[in-house]
Amino acid sequence: MQNSEMWLDGIMGVIIGDALGCPVQFVPRAEIREGGLIEEMEGHGTYDMPEGTWTDDGSMTLALLSSIKETGTIDLPDIMERFESWLREGAYTPFGKAFDIGGATIEALVKYRSYPDVTTCGGTDEYDNGNGSLMRILPACLYAYAKGMEEEEAVRMIHEVSALTHNHLRSKIACGLYYYCTCAVLGGEGTLAQRLQQGMDKGFEHYRRDILNLTELSYYGRLKDLTEFAKVPEEKIKSSGYVVDTMEAVIWCLITTDSFRACELKAVNLGDDTDTVAAIAGGLAGLYYHYESMPEEWLSVIQKRDWIEELCRGL
Repeated sequence: MQNSEMWLDGIMGVIIGDALGCPVQFVPRAEIREGGLIEEMEGHGTYDMPEGTWTDDGSMTLALLSSIKETGTIDLPDIMERFESWLREGAYTPFGKAFDIGGATIEALVKYRSYPDVTTCGGTDEYDNGNGSLMRILPACLYAYAKGMEEEEAVRMIHEVSALTHNHLRSKIACGLYYYCTCAVLGGEGTLAQRLQQGMDKGFEHYRRDILNLTELSYYGRLKDLTEFAKVPEEKIKSSGYVVDTMEAVIWCLITTDSFRACELKAVNLGDDTDTVAAIAGGLAGLYYHYESMPEEWLSVIQKRDWIEELCRGL
């Protein structure tokens, strides 16, 4: 796969998932079912936004992508400045105003504004393990893959990008596992489930090398054997804003469907943190099924579609 193609595949997958989930964010699973399952891109709902509107997930992903494209590297202070522009000026948003902003992200940006140190701004408390770094990590994963970075260097960089807002090891491990899955989807062989298993195998092998990782790694134990995990019934899958729940929901949607469309709809219909689960799943689904598989009726209503697609070119 050419690098230029993977950027469009993955990033547009994130944006579509985010926009698909935006209208029903925070709506409980049971309530979605009572009102009828989501089957198409819709508008309004939770934030009363038009069809194709992305939220903080997409905005922060695009901010990170813009930094990589313009600096040619992972420049942590530059990334934080772009996050600041998003929060305070509405940069990287559909309509010039940031919305749906996570608490840990706001705290990190406020802290950085007072004391601009990229190593200390992210939250380190156990309660700082929301999904706010996992939801935007894909551009960093693609950068590491495109550069052919050595494993240790790549994981260290992924952790640093996560730590800008979420500096607890549990969140950083989620981002690291997502990186391994990204590499496996792009460079592995077999079905999507087989590639994700290859990614998880390498990720668990990496984190098990350091005894200090074992306690936090254990939170992701259900993801070690994806054949067994695929058998877990939906009622045992949570789709909250907690990073472990999110990682599980993402992988479960990917391995229990066979198309981009089916994966995204399954993610959204889990309810609760719909936009984030669908965005994170959409990144990997996009890399595997590719841009051409994304429904045109969804793509056609994505706000600022041309700008996003242009941003993905020339990387």
